Amino acid sequence: MVLLIGAILVGNLVTLAVILSTKHFHTPQGYLKASLAVADLAVGVFVVPLSVYAEVYLMTTDSAPEWTSYNSQSVSFHPCNLIGPIFAGCTLVSITTIFLMTIERSIAVLRPLHRDSVITRKRTTVLIIFSWGASFFLAVSPMLFSREIALEYNSCSRMCNYALGSFGEFSRQAWKILLLFPAFDFTLLGGTVVINIISLSSIRQHSKRRKHLAKSESHTTSKPTFSDIKAARTIGTLTVAFTVSFTPIAVFVVGNVLGNKWCNFSFFAFWILTSNSCWNVIIYSVRDQKFRARAYQLFRPIQRKNTSETQKKIRD
Repeated sequence: MVLLIGAILVGNLVTLAVILSTKHFHTPQGYLKASLAVADLAVGVFVVPLSVYAEVYLMTTDSAPEWTSYNSQSVSFHPCNLIGPIFAGCTLVSITTIFLMTIERSIAVLRPLHRDSVITRKRTTVLIIFSWGASFFLAVSPMLFSREIALEYNSCSRMCNYALGSFGEFSRQAWKILLLFPAFDFTLLGGTVVINIISLSSIRQHSKRRKHLAKSESHTTSKPTFSDIKAARTIGTLTVAFTVSFTPIAVFVVGNVLGNKWCNFSFFAFWILTSNSCWNVIIYSVRDQKFRARAYQLFRPIQRKNTSETQKKIRD
């Protein structure tokens, strides 16, 4: 867990540093990448450290913290009242942001002449603010619309999860509210996958046409740029990575509805999803040469400073 915190913090701080310090990335796509990095960063700052604290406390005292024995309805303040909605909200922000990135790239690939007029930084900023507000509203909606649902620190997943309150068992209405999460997530992910398939199919057709068209004709036809094609493929990779990491959670929620506990499976499901918060910078570094070069330029002075200090110590 501590290693995961380090990876999440370093990776997403690098992403924000590259985007904020480079004019080339001050674009709608850059804004969306920054929003995704902030959501992932919040997981590393708030969500994982609480799990580390609880596990270290358990190892050092042979007993779990007292608050882990109660749910949020049993005490006036429970840490999961804050951490649970943050984790759920940031997960939803990640999904909506990847969806918006896919829409933005599909317009650039399928309608390159309309890209600058349709996709503006102002519109992108408004959509980012709306996605954050809607995601966190959905994250707290189970507690707002059902008194049966509470938050608790789950000893299986080692995280704050939505759980039964003090009513004995979930009603059908409570389960419908909880099933909103996988339904919403897979609706967006499904739409994202379909749009990615359309965009990548268009890129493939464009590549074939480019080989057969005459040079004069190719100049008169509007086509997506090479950077647009690379960005679309990068977002396709992000979509696949997030879908793979989120699928176990959806399976776990549906399994709970059917009455299965799946303790060991819940641990792997939640932590696979959490680890997704440090994948994005790896994908950017592999797929985006400009991102990789800028990150190297930013941290090259630090490397030189450390090298010079080491050489000075050797000489001394």
